[in-house]
Order: sequence, then structure tokens, then C-alpha cells
Amino acid sequence: MSPNPQLELAAQVLALVRAGGGDPDAEVTVERQALALTRFANSFIHQNLADDTTTVHLRLHAGGRTVAGSTTVTGPDGLRDLVARTGEAVQHAPLDPRWPGLAPPAPLAGTAGFDEPTAAAEPAQRAQRVREFVDAAGGLETAGYCRTMHSSTAYANSAGQAVTGQTSEAAMDGIARTAGSDGVARRTSVSLSDLDGAGLGGRAAAKARAGVDPVELPPGRYEVVLEPTAVADLLANLALWGFNGKAIAEQRTFAEPGVAQFDPSITLVDDPFADRSPGRSFDGEGTPKARLVLVDAGVTETVVHDRRTAALAGGGATTTGHAVPGGGSSWGAFALNLGLEPGPGQPAPAEPVVVDPGAAGLVGQVERGLLVTDLWYTRVLDPKTLVMTGLTRNGVWLIEDGKIAAPVQNLRFTQSYPQALAPAAVKGIGPSATLLLSGLISAWLRAPALHLAAWNFTGGASG
Repeated sequence: MSPNPQLELAAQVLALVRAGGGDPDAEVTVERQALALTRFANSFIHQNLADDTTTVHLRLHAGGRTVAGSTTVTGPDGLRDLVARTGEAVQHAPLDPRWPGLAPPAPLAGTAGFDEPTAAAEPAQRAQRVREFVDAAGGLETAGYCRTMHSSTAYANSAGQAVTGQTSEAAMDGIARTAGSDGVARRTSVSLSDLDGAGLGGRAAAKARAGVDPVELPPGRYEVVLEPTAVADLLANLALWGFNGKAIAEQRTFAEPGVAQFDPSITLVDDPFADRSPGRSFDGEGTPKARLVLVDAGVTETVVHDRRTAALAGGGATTTGHAVPGGGSSWGAFALNLGLEPGPGQPAPAEPVVVDPGAAGLVGQVERGLLVTDLWYTRVLDPKTLVMTGLTRNGVWLIEDGKIAAPVQNLRFTQSYPQALAPAAVKGIGPSATLLLSGLISAWLRAPALHLAAWNFTGGASG
């Protein structure tokens, strides 16, 4: 077996640290990320780019002080410079009394998703999916991207932990546009072969055409069906502000382990080994990852920790393997593979194109409410209760008697996300989850559609 080049680089950096004397705690993460992106606008590809970068991260703890540094210059001179300047900086850093120590040696619990053909994908393969998307839009103006990514990572520290892993990712995100309405479709997978450009383009175009001449509705509390693209925003913010060990130690999160805070239909799982999902098999501190249930049948079971937040929590808390690369002293640990478990129902045949397939059966249960495609520009108003404000986007429709009745102009909302998922507030969960990227926390989220009893819309198109 050929040696792992990323692990070899990590070993070189540790050797340079040892040669400098002083015996500091040291950890090195080396990540090679090859990202290829095909972008299109006005229904034509206008940019095709590729970036292949290896980044070396070094964190030192010496004399009670901690400092991190990084470089993309991976030759001998670049590595020596990284060690020298990080070693110099640690002498002048503030004291770090909460340093939790390094991760001990431990084997990995599983292998993250990886697809070799996706890692080696050519521009023509991405361009083919763009062509299918554009053709399926039937003459509507389109824009978006198709991307592939391959990441190979190694971690090593002076305590003896050394692990490697790799993952692949393919994603497509596109809109179709009429003169007055937009439609969107997205998909992410570990494999490029899972991306159906024609299917995505057809759904985006159908949504755009169905959104022409929207009506304006007054603000108020409406029953809603949130499509997976909207549910992904709930999951990302729950991960960032809620199930975060640092936030719970600082008493600025709603999460209360052991309490039934959610509807019994809600089960939230962070799983880096989920089928067809990209992920990493170890965290930024070299701790092996494992499947972790955060909410089980409505009961909050736990929050995620890195080594630092676990030490801060006390009471025997240990890391759950959720450290972010470089250490999360500012934000804490995140669940980067969070998923809402799907419901038991089956998709209904009605509205098979305009409505996400996983949401069609939920729409049929609504007497009067709204179908929401996207939540965007969302901002937290109160971290403790996770009250969020934001806007709808890319399509809202009035539902009457289980049918799509009319497109609706975009609305502003102010809503507590946990309250929207509270006991008796969830009326249904779609039977399948869609894997989506989150730009908020660089996470992969598994989101089914949601049927909620109420969502608080505070403003319409007129204010």
C-alpha cells in the first residue's frame, strides 16, 4: 500500500516541532481538497473552474498558551516557516487555562461516503447535467451550478493519534425564471451519478411557471408545508445555536437534555456515515465520529461536544467527535451531518412536479395553508428561544382542500424554530429526506418535508 501523502506531511510537521524542543502539545491536520465547479447563467455555461489545494493546519499548546497557524505552501521551506512562526506566536499568546489536552489514540468507527468516479469527474460530465437542466426548463431562463469535490484529510498529534479519511461530494443547484417568478431545485450526494439534471430542471421550471401572478395574503399564523429546501434552514440553525455544547454551558440555548421539547414525531440524528451522504470519519481534533441521536421521539437526549466544550460542561461530559477544524473556542462544536428522520407516510401522486415528491402527501392533508419552498436571509433574534426572522423565496403557494390554489407573494416571518416543532405542533413529516448543503455551517443536512400546525408570518409584500 502506498503511503498517504497527507499523513506524511503531518508527520513531517510533527518532526519539525519535536526538533524545536520544549515538548509542546502539537496537532496537525492536512487536507487536500479538489473542487471543480461549472456555473451557468442566462442558460449558458459561463464559468468552469477547478481548484486543488492542500492546506496544513498546526495547533500548538506550550507554556499554558495555545496558538494555531496554517499554510498552503507544503514544501520543506513552507513547513519550516509554519512551525517557526507558530512556535514564536505561542510565546506571546494569552494563557489558555481551559486547554483540554490532545485526543488519545483511537481507531475510527466507520468509513465516510466516497465515490471514485465523482472524485475523478470531468468537466464534460458536469456540463451534461447543466445541458439536461437547461433543456428541461423548456425555454425559461436558467442559472445555477454543478460541482464536484474530493477531500482527503489526515490528522496526527504528539499524543500518538493518527487517522486518515476521504470523502466525495456532488451538488447541483439551479433556478428557472419567468418575467415575474422563480423556481428552484437542488440535490447533493456522495456521487455525481445521483444528480438528475433533467429532473431538477423540470421541477424548477414547473415551480417558476406555477408562481406567475402571485396574490398577496395578510400577515398571520398559517398552517404550512415546508419543502426540504426550507427545512434545511431549520436544521442548520438548530445545529449552530441549539445542540451546541458551548452554548448550553453558557446558558444561551433552548436545548435541555432529558426534556420532551419536541413533538414525538421528531427524531434528529447526526450521522456522518449515512447512505449516499458525504461526511468525515473524524473531527478537527482527531476524535473518531459516530452516529449520535440528539432528539429521540421528541426528547432532547444530548448536545454535541468537542474536547474543550466537554471540559467546560463538566459532570463527566466527553467529546462527541464534533470539533471543527482548528478548534472551536469561539463557536463551539457543530453537528455537520444532521438529519431529521422521515415519517412513515407515502408520497401522494397529486402535484408531482410543482411540489417536492416528499411533500405531496403532506399538501393533501392541508385544508387551508401555505406551501413554502425556501427560507432565506434568516437571522437569529433571540438565541435562547431561537426566534428567527427571514423571508420566503423561490415559490409560496396557497393550499386549499389539499390542492395548490394560487401562488402567493413572498412573506416575512418571525418564528421560534423549536416552538414550530414543539409537542402537537408537527402534523406530518415527509417519507423521504433530501440531502442538501448548508452554507451557514458548511454542513450536509438530510431534510424531509414538514407539515406544521402554524408558522408566524409578520409581513407581506407591502411591508
